[in-house]
Amino acid sequence: MKPRLIFVLLVTISLVACATTPTGRSQLAFMPDSELNAMGLQAFSDLKNEKPISQNAAKNEFVSCVTAAITREVGGSWEVVVFEDKTLNAFALPGSKIGVHTGLIDLVDNQHQLASVIGHEIGHVLARHSNERMSQKMGAQMGMSLIAAVAAPQTPLGQTALSLLGVGAQYGLIMPFSRLHESEADVIGIELMAKAGFDPSESVTLWQKMAQASQGTQPVEFLSTHPSHATRIDDLRTHLPKAMKMMQQAHATGKNPSCKK
Repeated sequence: MKPRLIFVLLVTISLVACATTPTGRSQLAFMPDSELNAMGLQAFSDLKNEKPISQNAAKNEFVSCVTAAITREVGGSWEVVVFEDKTLNAFALPGSKIGVHTGLIDLVDNQHQLASVIGHEIGHVLARHSNERMSQKMGAQMGMSLIAAVAAPQTPLGQTALSLLGVGAQYGLIMPFSRLHESEADVIGIELMAKAGFDPSESVTLWQKMAQASQGTQPVEFLSTHPSHATRIDDLRTHLPKAMKMMQQAHATGKNPSCKK
């Protein structure tokens, strides 16, 4: 192919793929969102078939209440499932799917702490982080192959596809979000929970509890790919003044969730 034609194609791809995250950061994301959503739907369906789903009414109601308050701020129809799993984990997938482990529910003290995790995970989806890292790591042709591979999660390529979506830990493999993605999801998440009427100051308490839990014998999958506890807590405290104002505005408009654990 002639160099000029290659240059034109690269420029075209960069223009088409250029997007902006909710925080205003420019990103490269050329995978079709419809395909990422399809991957998320397939992965979530597989998880529901393979992992035990909690039948605990109180835990399901608690998680559904918190999730409903947050997702009202972003719109769309979100499905949330509580998985019977003692690990401290939660995830959100393209296609508006959310999974929460019972271990995380047992850890949190209240609705605000759970909201900080749910908001963070939804933040990854809103910022199209899965799309961005697929675009960066795999390229368009390989990315299209991954779309088909997600239906075969036990294959090496299928595991890679799931890890890029953010659920690879379920299959013994995880490709972490970058530190930039994690920090960005923290910012989006703390603002989401505040807009929904939750207390963002509890996010600091939650991560302090997570730090303590990670020092014990209980596995903390959720923390394995994230910034250090001290860094995360310092960053959250920096954003607290803005988030607290958002919470106050939410309360003034009648948004005051009351989700009982």
